[in-house]
Amino acid sequence: MADEQVPSSFKATYKLYTSGMEIAETERSISKAGNDEYIYRSESRTIGLAALFRDDHIVEQSQWRVIDRQLYPLDYSYVRYRGEKDREVNIHFDWDNNLITSHINNKKTKNIPLESGVLDKLLYQYAIMRDLQNGQFPETYTIADGRKMQTYYFNRMGVEKINTPLGDLDTIKVQHIKPNDERKLVFWCAPGLKYLPVKIEHTEEDGRVTTAVLQVFTEI
Repeated sequence: MADEQVPSSFKATYKLYTSGMEIAETERSISKAGNDEYIYRSESRTIGLAALFRDDHIVEQSQWRVIDRQLYPLDYSYVRYRGEKDREVNIHFDWDNNLITSHINNKKTKNIPLESGVLDKLLYQYAIMRDLQNGQFPETYTIADGRKMQTYYFNRMGVEKINTPLGDLDTIKVQHIKPNDERKLVFWCAPGLKYLPVKIEHTEEDGRVTTAVLQVFTEI
């Protein structure tokens, strides 16, 4: 199986549902930034009746480089708007000095050592796609969240056919496990779309479930 050394550029649109109600739309894309660098971008907005009660707009972006088949995050940003910008996170990965510098709402938090193999909170989702495509699944990923390193644990839960607006798609089901935490995150990744998640389900501690379903996929 060929290694996904060079990411394919694409755009994917999802609709989000909770309690049977459509609440938001998310667009995700991967594009080339030059010099072997790439950008993974996610932008979400509330829609429909949900927008009348909570006007959320979230933009998340990861810029990274591929060197010798390894992913090297460079800059990560997360901005949430609710009428006004009310939360902003920026994380810089300095590989020359092995240091991570993060700012939350323009205030520096602290520097933490940069470890080999670390990813950011968006890039790990692409890493899952790439690892599945290459026939690998390490089950753990090390994530920098701005204040500390975290280990994300995953289980591969078998295969499942998922109905989407693009038709019925064969998928591999992958679950993110948080020890001693009732929250759950499940991805259904489609081999026919280079293991892009075509369905994502997030369960909160109170049992509330939010589901994202792929609507449109376009290779660029």
